[in-house]
Amino acid sequence: MTTTEQPRVPGLEVRSIDYVPLRERHGRLWHLGPLWFMSNAQIATLAVGLISITGGGNLIWSLISIVLGTALGTFFMAFHSAQGPQLGLPQMIQSRPQFGYVGALLVWLFAYVQYAGFNVFNTILAGQAMSHTAHGGVKWWVAGVTVLALVVAFVGYDVIHRAEQVLTYVFLAVFGVFTVGVLVTLHYPAGSFDLGGFRWTPFLAQFGVVAGYQISWAIYVSDYSRYLPPDVTVRRTFYWTYFGSALGGAWLMVLGCLLAAWAGKDFDTIASIDAAGDKVFDGFGAVVLVFSALGLVSVTALNMYGGSLTLISAFDSVRKIRPTIGARLLTLVLTAALSLAGALAATSDFLTNFNNFLLLVLYLFIPWTAVNLMDYYVVRRGHYAIAEIFKPHGVYGRWGWRGIISYLVGFGAMVPFFSVGTLFTGPAAKALNGADISLFIGLPVSGLLYWWLARTIDVAAEIELAEAEAASLEATGTA
Repeated sequence: MTTTEQPRVPGLEVRSIDYVPLRERHGRLWHLGPLWFMSNAQIATLAVGLISITGGGNLIWSLISIVLGTALGTFFMAFHSAQGPQLGLPQMIQSRPQFGYVGALLVWLFAYVQYAGFNVFNTILAGQAMSHTAHGGVKWWVAGVTVLALVVAFVGYDVIHRAEQVLTYVFLAVFGVFTVGVLVTLHYPAGSFDLGGFRWTPFLAQFGVVAGYQISWAIYVSDYSRYLPPDVTVRRTFYWTYFGSALGGAWLMVLGCLLAAWAGKDFDTIASIDAAGDKVFDGFGAVVLVFSALGLVSVTALNMYGGSLTLISAFDSVRKIRPTIGARLLTLVLTAALSLAGALAATSDFLTNFNNFLLLVLYLFIPWTAVNLMDYYVVRRGHYAIAEIFKPHGVYGRWGWRGIISYLVGFGAMVPFFSVGTLFTGPAAKALNGADISLFIGLPVSGLLYWWLARTIDVAAEIELAEAEAASLEATGTA
């Protein structure tokens, strides 16, 4: 039985990693704006804005590094989003043309770790927020948040979009008041706005973590644009994704930076938000925290959804499976269970672990994003034989040696420039007094090497094959 023959329940998503035929495309392009705004506009993002302040940087240069890092990192993730309507496929399955049917497992493993890792931090923060306001044990709240997010993720694509739209409107009201309160009522240390207080190490650390956080969305960004019709165009898809994500991310990171500068060594994510909110009026801090927990539920659902698609893709690479509703539910439950176990076992050293995790995400996906975007926009220019992506011995092969070599060489070139807190500092980073510029090494090395290796790809033959298979693909709704 093909995916399209499965019984349909109103509102429940049927598809997972399979191709979305044109007759099932729906939605409006502007929906991407609130989805990516709200995905970033939650308090796990707020914690990303603390790195420079806690590392000894002053406020003004920390804010500048946040804005610049957001502008750069969002650029890459938004170009990935534009792939969704054109291909009708989830993001990670699109790695097969570059890395091969089996070779794509390399990046899928890293992607899955990211989904689980982010959900560990998201559910811990949500549990702490609810425990602080509504009382009860943090672990019980963590479990409740996980279950609620699982339900949202299972219903799927449409309900996720609708939830993010509603949350965006509420966010603008609640966090609009909160932000004004932070700007008006809080006081910052002397020298916070001194442009002469520039320091390379905290500036680049903040820049790298912010860029990495934004790039980390790239591994599933087209999951939420793949049901749109292809005539929405690449440019407009890019704009709606870019400005939604950049605005939401920069807003919360700037808030985090301001709160950290105000609270100093006494900063605690939950307690500081509560205290700053209560400066607006008594009890407002609790309102902010409860709403923040809802935002964390929504982004946890996004991570579960992406984790499910990645896990199904991985299973399919080892043994061909039908992407049924049952398979999606099973992988969602497994993803939720893994992140729940991690959250319940996590230590209290949140900020250090979160910082290191974000840096590792940046390192792992810089080579991937360079290879994927170079292949889509320069080498194949958006022309793919979709049906071949789902064939173990199709035109893209089991092992995409060009993508794998480019990824590994790019990653290897970055290693000397790594600076991961107390975990590891490469020799080049040491020579730069701990400044991390690996981002600027991995992107060009991986991208340019892949472009050079891909000169022998017969793109014209792939286009001819795609045209020959297109009618069958649309008629059956399955690859």
